[in-house]
Amino acid sequence: MGWFYGFKLHLLINHIGEIISVSITAGNTNDRTPVPNLCKNLTGKLYADKGYIGKKLAEKLSEKDIDLITTVRKNMKAKVISAFDRAMLSKRYIIETINDQLKNISQIEHSRHRSENGFMINLMSGLVAYCLKKKKPKIKLADDELKLNRSQVKYNHPSEVHSRVRGRA
Repeated sequence: MGWFYGFKLHLLINHIGEIISVSITAGNTNDRTPVPNLCKNLTGKLYADKGYIGKKLAEKLSEKDIDLITTVRKNMKAKVISAFDRAMLSKRYIIETINDQLKNISQIEHSRHRSENGFMINLMSGLVAYCLKKKKPKIKLADDELKLNRSQVKYNHPSEVHSRVRGRA
């Protein structure tokens, strides 16, 4: 045995609970590092928690027509955001629900793998099993709410990024 690999699973999801993009990094990687690659072919609004606040990341995403929307830390000035964006930030529990389902139902945090291949097979199986689920956690938005959001800006559906699934193989 003699090996240990801590990891973080970074997920980008849409408002209906579908996984859009996935990245696996070492456990000691900064949460902001994989975000530009996760958003490689996307445009729109990206809702994230306070761990993703950073000028460099926001500027890099802005170049790709992605608007990073986060809450502010207690030591920061309040910023003005639309009522829709504030409502979407309050719905971030969806990503926590998805992480919980991946860890507990799909068991991707299982720590008794005998090889790196076994670790990756277990992780990919859990992600595929989640993707095939018929009922995924989602944010219930009425058509008029989506139209309101689209009329305000030229963005696609909202997405969230999160990296709280941690484990070891």
